[in-house]
Amino acid sequence: MTPPAVPEAVDRAMLLAIETSGAAQGASTPNPPVGAVILDADGALAGVGHTQPVGGPHAEVMALRQAGQSARGGTAVVTLEPCNHTGRTGPCAQALLDAGIAAVYYAVPDPNPQAAGGAAALSSAGVTTVGGVREAEVRRGPLGPWLFRQREGRPMVTAKIAATLDGRVAAPDRTSQWITGPQAREHAHAQRARLDAIVIGTGTALADDPALTARRPDGSLYEHQPTRVVLGTRGLPPQARLRDGTAPLVQVRSHDPHQVLEALPDAQWVLVEGGPGIIGAFLAAGLVDQVQAYLAPTILGDGHPAVLDRSVTTLAQAHRLHRESVTELGDDLLITLTAAR
Repeated sequence: MTPPAVPEAVDRAMLLAIETSGAAQGASTPNPPVGAVILDADGALAGVGHTQPVGGPHAEVMALRQAGQSARGGTAVVTLEPCNHTGRTGPCAQALLDAGIAAVYYAVPDPNPQAAGGAAALSSAGVTTVGGVREAEVRRGPLGPWLFRQREGRPMVTAKIAATLDGRVAAPDRTSQWITGPQAREHAHAQRARLDAIVIGTGTALADDPALTARRPDGSLYEHQPTRVVLGTRGLPPQARLRDGTAPLVQVRSHDPHQVLEALPDAQWVLVEGGPGIIGAFLAAGLVDQVQAYLAPTILGDGHPAVLDRSVTTLAQAHRLHRESVTELGDDLLITLTAAR
């Protein structure tokens, strides 16, 4: 489907809305992380907003509050079709009508039947309404995991690997800090601040005593912290850093990856961080949708592998992936891949 032709100011506003929506990712769950921009009647920027934590205003309302009277006769640009239902908050379509908005451009139609219908309501009220603006970019952006959950009924699962060129995550003596450089680690922590949950196995929890918090380079914590999940039948010691109260802790006393996702009923984006057997278990269960491989320019020659999946015994059974992007992070590379299905 050919994207609609839109004014240049609207196109720029949609790019800003996509960027803004990232600030809601993780913090807005179970609501979608939406970004909204208001342009005044002359096309100048008047307001920007994103979805607030559950129970708080949606993106359109936040942007309208910033715009004030400048919204009248103006344009709203939103990453998701404005909602048309009353839940914890009122319908955004009505808020746009009450503010006197003359035109609404959005990227993705709302797949939730309870909330959909905003575009039709706006159009019926005489508001110029156009959908599909930069839809592909929005689907790949912060809204992607929410859309995945609406479609599949479970969170999107990303497997994270930080490895040497020969696929090792630790030396034979288990030393692993640091395989990747500071820029790669900074990127990984910024991503943690947008996740709903991070999963590790009890082996990693007991051997490394990780905190699994999202931290800035100066060591301070991001506002949003993902739920920390430990999969396995062994318990954690009382002094484990995972018990420090910084973020919720969920222990899944099982070896079944499906039970992890069942224990996270509202999650949109889950990161499986290790160890190798846990990543292998999710792969074997067909539950890995994306792989993020941070590769360091290092060769160990021996040590612990990044992934261990004993269900694969021949090349024909290998887990095939499609390359999505390659990003340079200092001397390291981040290769993002999607599962071939």
